[in-house]
Amino acid sequence: MTIAQTYLQVIQKRFNNVGDGALAQLEGAELHWAYNEESNSVAVIVKHVSGNMISRWTDFLTTDGEKTTRNRDDEFINSLSTKEAILAVWEEGWQVFLDALAGITESDLQGYVTIRGEKLAVIDAIERQMAHYSQHIGQMIYIAKQVKGSDWQTLSIARGQSQAFNKAMLENSHEK
Repeated sequence: MTIAQTYLQVIQKRFNNVGDGALAQLEGAELHWAYNEESNSVAVIVKHVSGNMISRWTDFLTTDGEKTTRNRDDEFINSLSTKEAILAVWEEGWQVFLDALAGITESDLQGYVTIRGEKLAVIDAIERQMAHYSQHIGQMIYIAKQVKGSDWQTLSIARGQSQAFNKAMLENSHEK
């Protein structure tokens, strides 16, 4: 398995699926809730993350990651009115990102890319984007937990279940 394939698996399992899990629990106005005027709703975060993914990962190895066609300021305007529109934007960004990552070869990892004119090693650019996306997915989860309250369905190990989870993991690892 290549490094790029390993990243692809981690990203799909840890980031994309967790973000999907938060989105699945929210409906209507919940997707647009923001703590205050300086805060972003889940809908706005989705729009921003998707815009970033499309800009950064379209022609990732050959063009600057900040495309002239990107309107970053517009990403922070809450203009996606339906859950379907939000999910479509979310999926579009992830598809561009995952397709680009799947196409990276071992030799590509030795190269460089630019983002806003800054030269970065390919591996550093990937790590930078992974950190950025995980930050925003964490924000989405935090907002969703606030909105859902006791109706929130955990996307990780439930409170009070750590020992049982660890025991099951150990038992499963010994069976293999």
